[in-house]
Amino acid sequence: MEAQSQAQSKKSSSFVKQAGILAAAGILCRIIGLLYRVPLTAIIGETGNGYYAPAYRYYQMILLISSYSIPVAVSKVISQRLAVRQYRNAQRIFRCSLLYVIVVGGAASLFAFFGADFLIPGNAAMVLRALAPTIFFSGLLGVLRGYFQANKTMVQTSVSQIIEQILNAAVSIGMAWLLMSVFAQESESVQAAWGAVGSAVGTGAGVLIALLFMLLVYQMNRRVIKRRQERDRSAGVLSTGEIFKIIIFMVTPVLLSTCAYNASSLINQSIYIGLMQSVHSASYEELLTINGIYDTQAVGLSNIPIAMASAMASAILPSIAGSFETKNKKDVNRKIHTAIKTIMLIAIPAAVGMTVLARPIVWLLYASLEKESIDLAGWLLAALGASIVFYSLSTLSNAILQAVGKATLPIFNALIALAVQSVVASLLVAFTDLGIYSLPVAVTVYSFLMCLLNGISVKRATGYRQEWINTFLLPFWASVLMGVVAFGIYHGLVWLLPKGYGGNAAGLVLAMIAGVFVYFAAVLKFGAMDSSELFSLPGGKIIVKFAAKLHLLKK
Repeated sequence: MEAQSQAQSKKSSSFVKQAGILAAAGILCRIIGLLYRVPLTAIIGETGNGYYAPAYRYYQMILLISSYSIPVAVSKVISQRLAVRQYRNAQRIFRCSLLYVIVVGGAASLFAFFGADFLIPGNAAMVLRALAPTIFFSGLLGVLRGYFQANKTMVQTSVSQIIEQILNAAVSIGMAWLLMSVFAQESESVQAAWGAVGSAVGTGAGVLIALLFMLLVYQMNRRVIKRRQERDRSAGVLSTGEIFKIIIFMVTPVLLSTCAYNASSLINQSIYIGLMQSVHSASYEELLTINGIYDTQAVGLSNIPIAMASAMASAILPSIAGSFETKNKKDVNRKIHTAIKTIMLIAIPAAVGMTVLARPIVWLLYASLEKESIDLAGWLLAALGASIVFYSLSTLSNAILQAVGKATLPIFNALIALAVQSVVASLLVAFTDLGIYSLPVAVTVYSFLMCLLNGISVKRATGYRQEWINTFLLPFWASVLMGVVAFGIYHGLVWLLPKGYGGNAAGLVLAMIAGVFVYFAAVLKFGAMDSSELFSLPGGKIIVKFAAKLHLLKK
């Protein structure tokens, strides 16, 4: 029994550590993304961000339809074959997946390029055209990432993400500056549009270099892959027709689920701009600028902690799919519990921290913005705080349902949530003076409903019973304590320190450090985590030693 318990602990530790690797890369990428948006915003201005935001939304939507579901689908299908040691079938699925994205991704790229003027009016259309080739390359990159994730290693994906984001940042800034200089004699709006095009070129350059890196990694592993196929003694090799049927039946529900799940932002954007023009007679250009602040600063910052949930979802999907394939229900539920608890221990304090320190965070990162824009972005970020928790949990539950063969359930859940949030957004925009603040309310409603409905679906599909005290309540109270301390320290220091950017930066950094320590101490003192759970985290031994020295671990 003890040996079995140790084996289970190692399995939990394995996928949590793989998720930790992917999460660290994801958070680093988000930080790089935030940092490079600062000089980029200074170059292209709020108008440029206003052109880029709607184009990027449509780019994301087309990418979702054509390629975004591929890593998830490939990861699940191949991991199922690897779980029963069907290495030849796994390799054939990988090759057919590449062919699939060449056809589908190519068609989607052409649609984005030639249909840009139909989808977005004005200068934003040229930004979407610049993003069109990236859709094709993203599909190929997604298959390669899904292949390595199916082999339960996230290192390749993590490194490729970091490389992608670094090149994206460098090329985006360089091309934006270059194109703004070339079109310096044009009007301000035309310059801003070309600056946004430069940022779009950077996105494509990042994806392309990441694709080349993943192809190099795959080439380096060719011998190992070939030897594994030669050792395969499983009976029956899938035909090409059977493989495409598997891919289509797997991709379609995942695609529809992902598409419905991510349609919220695009629908809200359309509702906001459309109703503000028709009901409140607002200027289109002004609406684009305000929406750009919401999308770039507020939503961009709130997405950083959600990156951890996305990483955990990517890591847990092949792991749960393998356990589900071998009918190990106990192992499936244990992994679900570990994943949810790990995510909540991070998402809840992140939500509280970003709520109480929203404006100082925006000011630190976007000092080039006008004071009114910083205030607006700060209030919008604070309003999005609760959605961080709900989005994190619903992202994870989406992956769980996909892993256990219930990928259609999140589609229906998302459609219900979309209908409700669309009504809420429409009523708030049309009949109140909330304006852009209507969107965080609608997003919170949507993410809460997704979280609730997905949770019910997971329970029905797996029999999993959620533990509440250690997973939700204790981290919440520890986060409240952290928030009170961080808020008090920040405002106390800002009152004492010299006014201005430097005082804000110093106060924020010290408040965040104190907040992290208070939360860590409170979580351990409350007994939300024990030493065995700490050991499963990346760097767990160091964390346990540190906590033991400070007498934070419960006996």
